Amino acid sequence: MSLPPIIIVTVLLASSAYGQLQLAVIAHPEVAQDTISKGQLLDYFTGDIQRWPDGKPVLVMDLGEKGETRNGFYRFLGKRPSRMKSIWLRKMLSGESEPPESLATEEEVLARVAQTPGALGFVRHSQVSDAVACCC
Repeated sequence: MSLPPIIIVTVLLASSAYGQLQLAVIAHPEVAQDTISKGQLLDYFTGDIQRWPDGKPVLVMDLGEKGETRNGFYRFLGKRPSRMKSIWLRKMLSGESEPPESLATEEEVLARVAQTPGALGFVRHSQVSDAVACCC
């Protein structure tokens, strides 16, 4: 199965226990925003921003497995995974927003983002296939 191109933004984390961890923030190709600041990324993942600048909904995909990729991504955002979970729970209980869809593997995140208009997610940079376009 061939995946449509997706937008990626590379995030380099220098403080990984295993050296440098390169992550890719990925979005569906129809997303009309080619750069995302760290602050905007945090706002998308906490549900503070729920629409892209063009008004289409943001659909956040989270990596459900515990591991270096997920921990590294949230460390980059300045949050622990447990803190993000409490933010999502509070927003869900207050009716403000739903938590991100949690997917089991990076391959699932990559495939779901590629197939879902408005989707946003993260994977290790090495997981991004040749079928994607890099907009760094």
